[in-house]
Amino acid sequence: MSDLPLADLDAFTIVARERSFREAARKRGVSASSLSEALRRLEERLGVRLLNRTTRSVTPTEAGERLIERLSPAIGEIAAALDDINSFRDSLAGTLRLNVPNVAAIVFMPDLVNRFLKAYPGIVLEIVAEDSFIDVLAAGYDAGVRYDERLERDMIAVPIGPRQQRYITAASPAYLKANGEPKHPRDILNHRCIRHRFVSGNVLAWEFERDGQVVMISPPTSLAANSVDIERSAAVAGLGIIRTFEEFLAPALASGELVRILPEWETVFSGPFLYYASRRHMPAPLRAFVDFLRLEQRAAGRRSAVEDQQNN
Repeated sequence: MSDLPLADLDAFTIVARERSFREAARKRGVSASSLSEALRRLEERLGVRLLNRTTRSVTPTEAGERLIERLSPAIGEIAAALDDINSFRDSLAGTLRLNVPNVAAIVFMPDLVNRFLKAYPGIVLEIVAEDSFIDVLAAGYDAGVRYDERLERDMIAVPIGPRQQRYITAASPAYLKANGEPKHPRDILNHRCIRHRFVSGNVLAWEFERDGQVVMISPPTSLAANSVDIERSAAVAGLGIIRTFEEFLAPALASGELVRILPEWETVFSGPFLYYASRRHMPAPLRAFVDFLRLEQRAAGRRSAVEDQQNN
C-alpha cells in the first residue's frame, strides 16, 4: 500500500477534519465531487470504509479515526517540507555556489561580489577558483564563469565582467637588454619563457594572430607555474618572456618593471560569461545574481553612452 496517492490521503484528512465535503472543498479550492471521488478511490484501494456519510453528517469510522491519528503528523511534516522548498524559490536567502577561472577571481569578481552581497545580505556566496574547467553542474555548483570557447551550447550565458580582454606578451627591460627583443612570434623560440601550468598538468602552446595569420609555438620554458603572482614576479625579475592576460601585468607595465613586446600580435577576445542550465525553477540566489548582472551591464552601457557623448 506504499503507493497510495498522497493527494487522496490529503483529501481524506481534510474531509475528516472538517466533517463536511462542502467545507473541505471550500478550503482546498476544489469541488466537493473531486474530494468524494478521491475518497472513493482510497477506500477501494484499502478495502475498508473510512467515513460514514449521510445527508446530514460526515464522521470517521473506527478505521478512519485510526488512520487520521497516524496521518496527521505525516501530512504536517510534508507541508512543512514543501514550505521549506518554497522558501528557496521565493526568498532572497540561501547559498549560491560558483566555479570561476582564476582570472575572474583576480580581475573582476572581488568588486562584483562585494556589491552583490551588500545588495543581498541574506545570500551566502561560495566561490571556488580553478582553471580545470570541470563540469560545474555535475560537481554541485549552481553556475560557472567561462569564456566563449569553453561554453557548452545547451547552457544559458549571461555577460559578466569586462566585455573585451587582451592577451599580451611582455618582458623586463633588463631581460630585453641582455637577450634582445623578439620581432616575430617565432623569434621567441630563441628565448626563455614563463608559462602557465594548469592544475591538470597542461601547459598550452602560445597562439598569436595578426591580420588572419595564426602562429602557434611551444616556447622554451624557464618556469611553469599555476600561480599568476609567481609568474609575474619571475618576469619582473628578468627570468624570461611572459604571455598572459593584460590585467595580470597592468601594474608592472605601469611601473615600468615590464615592457610590452610584439604589440601587433596581441590577441583581443570577448569577455567571460556566467552560465547555468535553465531559466526554469531557478534557485532564488541564482536568480538574484543573474538579475544583478543584467542591471550591472545596463548601467555599464549607460556609462559608455555618456562617455561617448562627452567625447564627441
